[in-house]
Amino acid sequence: MEAFLLSDDPRAVQGYYRRMPPPVPGAKDVNLTLRPGRPDDAAVLAELFIAARDASYPAMPHGIHTPHEIHAWFRQVVRLPQGDPGRKGRETWVAERDGDAVAYVILDAEWLDSLYVRPDQTGQGIGSALLDLAKERRPGGFDLWVFETNVRARRFYARHGLVETERTDGSGNEEHAPDIKMVWRPQAVAAE
Repeated sequence: MEAFLLSDDPRAVQGYYRRMPPPVPGAKDVNLTLRPGRPDDAAVLAELFIAARDASYPAMPHGIHTPHEIHAWFRQVVRLPQGDPGRKGRETWVAERDGDAVAYVILDAEWLDSLYVRPDQTGQGIGSALLDLAKERRPGGFDLWVFETNVRARRFYARHGLVETERTDGSGNEEHAPDIKMVWRPQAVAAE
């Protein structure tokens, strides 16, 4: 069984343990800690993002921002503590294994902004754990954008109950690559 510890969140998850079966048949059991992001995570999360984007090419187009710009953006994202009104609903959560950051998810009020797993850690249920956390943190549902060419991510999200609701030619994103809006709504909300 996998054990996930959600810690350091003043809004009801502190000390909460959740046990789940391994999400991938044959995958090794892993122990992950899911915790809110902190300002000192900025550099490691930026490097994780850069590595994940580089490893995913050509499924994802090359990013248009320099490493310096990416590091500055992550410093901005994690600079305020969780719950600070200046965050405007944004939450950053980090998945750690043995004290090392292996993945993260950034949630805005109604959007899953980004979910990335370190390239050497994919296929081990870490992304599933973060997506489950996103569903818990946004019980009314959320939307996200995924590149049309990122078939692996599209399948991952579809397996977890997200549905495609819109396709674009990419003219609205920085990379100018066709993308797809995917939406997760809980059953109770979706049935209304």
